[in-house]
Formats: sequence, C-alpha cells, structure tokens
Amino acid sequence: MAERVEQHIEDRIPELEELERVGLFTHKEIKAVIKKTLALEYKIQRRALHKEDFISYIQYEVNLLELIKKRRARIGYSFKKDEIEYSIVQRIHGIFKRATIKWKDDIQLWLSHVAFCKKWNRKIQLSKVFSSLLALHPNKPALWIMAAKWEMENRLSSENARQLFLRALRFHPECPKLYQEYFRMELMHAEKQRKEKEVFEQAKMDLGEFGYSDDILNGELARIVWREATQKIKGAEFQLTLLSIAKLFDFTQEFQKEILDKLQAEYANDPFVWDYMARRELEMDSLLSKEHPSKQSKALEVAHKEERCCSVFEEAVMFLPTEDMWKCYITFCLERFNRKTNCEELRQKRLERTLGTFSQAHESQLLPASLYKQWLQLLLELDLQEKAEEVAAAATKRFSHLVEMWEMRLQLLIKRNSDGLASCFQEAFRAVKDKDSLPIWSLWVEWSETVNSKAETEALYQKSLLATLPADSVTMKQKYLEWAYRTGGYKKARKVFISLHESRPFSVEFFKKMVQIEKEQESCKMVNIREYYERALREFGATEPDLWLAYIREELSSQGKPENCGSIYWRAMKILQGENVEIFISKYTLLQTGHL
Repeated sequence: MAERVEQHIEDRIPELEELERVGLFTHKEIKAVIKKTLALEYKIQRRALHKEDFISYIQYEVNLLELIKKRRARIGYSFKKDEIEYSIVQRIHGIFKRATIKWKDDIQLWLSHVAFCKKWNRKIQLSKVFSSLLALHPNKPALWIMAAKWEMENRLSSENARQLFLRALRFHPECPKLYQEYFRMELMHAEKQRKEKEVFEQAKMDLGEFGYSDDILNGELARIVWREATQKIKGAEFQLTLLSIAKLFDFTQEFQKEILDKLQAEYANDPFVWDYMARRELEMDSLLSKEHPSKQSKALEVAHKEERCCSVFEEAVMFLPTEDMWKCYITFCLERFNRKTNCEELRQKRLERTLGTFSQAHESQLLPASLYKQWLQLLLELDLQEKAEEVAAAATKRFSHLVEMWEMRLQLLIKRNSDGLASCFQEAFRAVKDKDSLPIWSLWVEWSETVNSKAETEALYQKSLLATLPADSVTMKQKYLEWAYRTGGYKKARKVFISLHESRPFSVEFFKKMVQIEKEQESCKMVNIREYYERALREFGATEPDLWLAYIREELSSQGKPENCGSIYWRAMKILQGENVEIFISKYTLLQTGHL
C-alpha cells in the first residue's frame, strides 16, 4: 500500500513544480498540498474503504482546481493548463471511477461524476460515464432521459439521442415520461433541420447535398413516436401532455389537429378532454384591433372568451355529469375569479358564475368533498356567513363519514359563536369513526377552554382520554398537561402528570414538557427532573439517544451532579439499540468537546 501511495505522490510532482514555477503557489503551500494528499491517499488505499474518504479526496481536488482558477484570474496567467489542470482532472476521474466501481448502487455518486464532467467539459469521459451508468442502472428512466438530453443539447447529436431513447424503451416500454421526452426530441430535431434549411436557402446554397427530407421536416418521426406511444399508453391525460409539447412548435398545426381529433374520437367521456376543449377558447385569436385597444374593450373580449369557455363546460356537465367534470368546471371558474382585473363588471360576472357553478354542482349531488372547503372559504371572504353555515351543514349531511367536513363546520360555528355547538359535537362523534375523531376532540376541548368552567373542561379532557384510541390519546395527554399549567400553574400540572404517568402510551414531548415546566419554577427541584427523565427513558430509552444526552446535560448543569454522567452514559450504551448507539457516541463526543 505504501508503495502505491508514494507512486501517486511522485506522479503529482511535475504539476506541483509547475504550480510553484509559474507563481500560482508558494513553496510552503506546495508542501501543505503534499502533506494533505498523502493523508488522503492512505485513506483510499487501505483495505477497509469508506465512501466518505473518496468524497473528501474528490472535494479536496475540486477545491484545489477552484483555487488555481482564482489565482490564475488574479495574476492574469492562462498558460500551462494541460500540465496543471488536466492532470488534476484526470486524477479526479480516476478517484470517481474507483468509487463508482466499489459503490455501484450509489446514484448520487454517479451523478456527482456526471456534474463534474459537464463542468469541465469532458465530453468523451462523460459518454463513458453514461455508458457505465446505464449498463448498471437500466431500470431508471430518468438516467436514460438525462443521457439523451445531453447528447441532443450538448453534443448536438440527434442520432445518438434517438438510439438512447430506443434502447430505453426496450427496458421501459410503458413509461410515459420517456415517450414524452422522445417525442419532444424528434420535434426539436425537425425544428432544427427546418431552421438550417431556411438559413441555407437565404444563402442561396444548393440543398441537394444535405438531403433534407420533407417527412422529417414536417415531424413525421414525432408522429411515429406519438402513434407508438398511444398504442402502449392509454388515457387522455397522457395524450394531452403530448399535445401540449406539440403546441410549443410552430410547424405542428396539422399535427395538433390530428392529435385533437383522435382525443375527441376516443375519449369523449374523459373530463380532461372537455377541460382542454373549454380552455382552448381562451387561446383563440382576439377580434379586437391590434393597435391601442382600450381597457374596456380588452375586458369585454376576455369576458366573451370566458363565456365561450363556460358554454363548453356547460355542455360537458350535461353530457358527462360526474364529480370529476364538475371539479374541472369549478376549478376553471375559481382560477378566473382569482385573476386580478380592474374591471369591476368582469369581476362581478366571474363571482356570480363561480357561486352559481358551486350551487349547481351541489344541487346535482356531484360536488366533490374537496371543493366544499373552497366554497366555504369563498363565502366567508364575501361575508356571507349564513349561507356558509348552510353549506357546511349540507357538506356534513352528504359526507357525514368524513372528519374534514365536520371539522370545517365546527370551526365555522365556533367562529360565529353559534348556539347548539355542543349538540353538533355530539352529532359529529356519532357520525365519525373513533379512529378519525382526534381533530374533533381537539376542537371541542379548545372551544371548552374559552366558554366553559375549568371543572367542565377538565372533565372533557378526562373523557377524551377514555374515548380516543390509544395512539390519539397521546396528543390529548399533552394538551391536557399544557392546559393544566396554563390555568392552574405548577401544582395543577404536577397533579395531572402524576395522574397520567402510568397511563400508556406516551410521547417524548409529554415528558419534555414536564421537564420544561419544572425548570421554569423558581424553586426547581433536580429530584423531580430526574424522575421525569427516568420515566421517559423507561418508555423511550432504546430509541431516543437525544433523551439520554439531554439527561446528561441536566446533570452537568449547576443543579445537577456531574459524577452521575458516567453511569448515565453506560446505561445508554446498554439500552440503546442499532444505529442509535453510534449516534449517541458521536453526539456525546461533541458534547464533551463543547461543540454541542
């Protein structure tokens, strides 16, 4: 091992001498570089290899390159790059190669090598890296796309990019993203050839020798990809993504029409198609004069376009009365309503349309649960409180099993301070399953804190601990403790803690909160703090290294006994499990050195 390390250091001597000779580094700095690289070389040559050592070596060499670059800029010296930078870059490639052979499955390591090659414009090396990477990880479509994009955009090789996409599709014949990027690449290739032809025609050059094909110029290869993709991957949403890609290219008007005709023929019952057809009306060319249109005429034109969109949506919900279709319609109305406009008449039209659409969907029993909340928010913004209460009641009636609906309604009733809140809470508990009832209990106790007596609120907290599932009772215990401290001070909090400290399960925060309460007292008792930590460690000692460290910190404080730290440390070493032992040791070391 020592011979290899010495050989590698000797191989660096010419570049180091060159660095000193041209004045980029001093003799003292060269010695420091040799000392550091010697230590790094020994780490990557030993038998037990660690990935972090390779990363550290690579990072050091990259930093060295950056320093050389800055020194060159400072003194204005730009020669001898082959003798200096080239050898460092080659060495970094070698370290990356060793690391990626050892840790083949570490994608981040491979991507770091790719990024390095791109930064230093090492095209041949990057081709080799991509080749090795794809051979080892052919199951990751994103890597194929990255390699093909690089071939297309950096090496300007459409043929290589095409071959990579075709190879990728053999491994992933039903990957939508691959087809989308392949489709985009073929359109980019066609556009590139069209621009080249246009330039040559302007220069009055003979185009015969270039062999431009009309089929390729018109995007025939992209059309083939589209046909193949739509045979393998079904669904209107995928075809709409291909259509949106085609719209980015000016020469695809006929192709877009072909895609749209196929969509309408095959997916007439798909909400996405109707949504696209309706929104398409917004993109239609304006009938206004191009020169200096007034703000009023602009607003009028926008209003006409939105009306045409809504006409399509109205036809859609008649033809396809489903929740998804109504969701598309309402989403469109909300988007348009949220757009800023200085025209009050247009804003009012948008508002009326949005509220009307919500009401129609609700009356048809086709308003999705997710949209009731948005409807309610809109009504509250408009200060239509009574209507909002009606909507909330209707939502809980239709979706009585969903806790979100009850939570929404109860929050509104609390905000309005409405009568009958208690009965509404009871109704919610009857409708919602016990496993989903935690948000309702939280709301109830929070409301009770503001309107009921302490005794009533405490009784409610105790009732919630019995009624909720064990996992949910953890949250309620913590809330109960915090409420007790807020309303009754330390004595009340301690009393609640004592009443609950045997009622499992707990959370770490429950014990931490009690420790915090104890420490806030003027007459803080260390014996109580020890009791809280001991109880917490009894529950979470095997999985919470930070809890042990917090206990040690308390003993190191002015009130604690530092001599107890040793026994706590050894207990932690025995009780902690798995990787938590290593985490504890590293953090304990930092604590001892004053870095934590």
